[in-house]
Amino acid sequence: MNLPASDSEGARTQLAVGDVLISVTADIGIVGYVSPHVPTPAYINQHIALVRFDRVRVNPKFVSYFLASEQPQRRFRSLTDAGAKAGMNLPTVRTVQVALPPTVREQDAVAEALSDTDALVESLEQLLVKKRQIKQGAMQELLTGQRRLPGFAGEWLTKRLADIAHIKTGDRNNQDKNANGHYPFFVRSATVERIDSYSHDCEAILIPGEGGIGSIFHYVNGRFDVHQRVYAITEFQSGICAKYVYLYMSVKFGAHAMQNSVKATVDSLRLPTFQEFVVSLPPNEREQTAIAATLSDMDAELTALEARVAKTRLLKQGMAQALLTGRIRLV
Repeated sequence: MNLPASDSEGARTQLAVGDVLISVTADIGIVGYVSPHVPTPAYINQHIALVRFDRVRVNPKFVSYFLASEQPQRRFRSLTDAGAKAGMNLPTVRTVQVALPPTVREQDAVAEALSDTDALVESLEQLLVKKRQIKQGAMQELLTGQRRLPGFAGEWLTKRLADIAHIKTGDRNNQDKNANGHYPFFVRSATVERIDSYSHDCEAILIPGEGGIGSIFHYVNGRFDVHQRVYAITEFQSGICAKYVYLYMSVKFGAHAMQNSVKATVDSLRLPTFQEFVVSLPPNEREQTAIAATLSDMDAELTALEARVAKTRLLKQGMAQALLTGRIRLV
């Protein structure tokens, strides 16, 4: 690999389209590529190695993909200088070997295929961010009455949680869990464990009283068991949609919990904090259910899109591995 040489410091460190950049300190081996979209002029500092290629013989975009792949990354780690401040020097960077297809035409084809996949992943990630923002906006509007679904009217109600449901902690401990248990076991974390017993067979909201307070919410409808420091909200009053209350609490309960937590070695929530929490809700269960269904549909769409993003990332990794090692040839 060739490092640019010049008597001018500015010329030596100024980026040009097609340059490949390699971090040589801190997070060693991070690879970048200077595309036409990078604002100019731009320069590197002493933490970055700039590599410039003869474009007649080498496609630098291909090289950037190759250097970011698994085997070269292992090589970068093995070349790291040990010491108080780990890093690579420029002579070490010059020793790195790059495996290239024999023609620039094939290098171009591989780089283009991987670039197209990168563009697909990026577009899906941007769509995912947009969908999440839309869902957050919809939750804020629908769960506060700022926006009503078609066909519904009437003044909203406010009720204490204690007046619309039964609230009680469980009586199980962590040692009661069984990885192969038949039933969900709600503990003091976002992870739902398994257990062989059940104390409830109903619709419920589960919220830990310790650990990540005000940020972990579960909804369940069926048989389950509960840790002794997890609050189970059950036995909802007639005319109340439990799924709506779950969604409302997932947005509004966190701030209330933080203001009313018991400050000790571990912050915790006591029963009155739940009992006194005020829920704002539409005047009839039909509208509550419609709001819950609308937001659940958005959740399902997000879950499907997240799975698609993850699958596309894996596809890109597999393509890169095959194309950058020559296992699959494009031309």
